[in-house]
Amino acid sequence: MTAKESVLNAVREMPDQATWEEIVNHLDILAAIQRADEDADAGRVYTLEEVKLEIASWRLK
Repeated sequence: MTAKESVLNAVREMPDQATWEEIVNHLDILAAIQRADEDADAGRVYTLEEVKLEIASWRLK
């Protein structure tokens, strides 16, 4: 499915009373999910242990 098709489907599924702001926010969330899926597919992810170590390093600074 193309990005355009995804947008059209998402907008069609929203209530007729949806505001511009609600529509834009919904599309922004869908775009963020798409980017996250692409990152995961490409292996650009962190393990839980890596995240814990990173957060722990913040406390030491």
